[in-house]
Amino acid sequence: MNKFIKLAAAAAVAMSTSTAAWAADYNLTISSWTGPNHGINALMWPGLIEMIEEATDGKVTAEVKLGLAPPPAQMDLVMDGAADMTIIFHGYQPGRFVGTKLIELPGYEGNAEAASVAYWRVYEEHLAALDEHRGVKVMGLSTHGPGQIHSNKEVTSIADLDGLKTRLPGGVASDIGRELGMIGIQVPAPKVYETLASDAADAVAMPYEGRVGFKLTEVAENVYEMPGGFYRGSFAFLMSQETFDSLPEDLQKALDEKVFGEPASRMLGQAWDEIDRIGREATVAAESNTITVASEQDQMLYGQYADLITKQVLAELNAAGIDAEAAYEMVKAEMAAQ
Repeated sequence: MNKFIKLAAAAAVAMSTSTAAWAADYNLTISSWTGPNHGINALMWPGLIEMIEEATDGKVTAEVKLGLAPPPAQMDLVMDGAADMTIIFHGYQPGRFVGTKLIELPGYEGNAEAASVAYWRVYEEHLAALDEHRGVKVMGLSTHGPGQIHSNKEVTSIADLDGLKTRLPGGVASDIGRELGMIGIQVPAPKVYETLASDAADAVAMPYEGRVGFKLTEVAENVYEMPGGFYRGSFAFLMSQETFDSLPEDLQKALDEKVFGEPASRMLGQAWDEIDRIGREATVAAESNTITVASEQDQMLYGQYADLITKQVLAELNAAGIDAEAAYEMVKAEMAAQ
């Protein structure tokens, strides 16, 4: 679908949601930390709100509010009752989440939709037992598309990454950055533009959606693309457990059966794929931007790094009490079946 048609459709959903709020019995507050034009706010939240309204016959709706708290504080914001729903990026809170690193590993074959569906299924089968989201209700799990390296310096090989000051988002991406010799800088995604523009960093690890969502076409004109990606990023869409429990049982059942879990995860993955497509097309269209695809030799070399990181992460999961190898094989099998 054309970018502008898609965004216009999302805007129409958002406008209809505002109208629906007057008629709904329950109007929930969503805390979101990306800009108003980012795909999370332009596509994902409107899509999820539409699913919620349809499932509850308009009795439940929600409104997005920006800037309530910085990205790492979003889960606690919901637990404290300052908002009813939010999205979190697990890598922003190192040490708090371990199981979520499973979906971030490099080497999986498939798009964000396939990965997000596989993520939910392996969560139910293996990862939920870790209870890492205790205190909130998980509405859906998602992963963005393959993460690449976007830089304001020319990068044409893996060797060029050694010593590169790079904004790393946490999780597996930061593990990989250390192995490749990058100098890690950790700032939330909304701060990436100014971090690159001020030369506080030379590069950023992000999927292609950041080319438009965070205006990387302006401050990181070079993309070093590893086929399949250097990593993926793990997200959870959360609802206050107290808010969910306060809804009538029939509405809880409708949300659990028609929205939360795999349906929401699939929709969110589809949205990530769409904004990744938009981001790469914008990069190709920008005359000053360059995409360098890793050579076959560098792809093979990176495969060795990926194997090392995979072993380290699976060891972390095993130590946490998860059958990591079974979970890992399940992700690959589920993605292949999509």
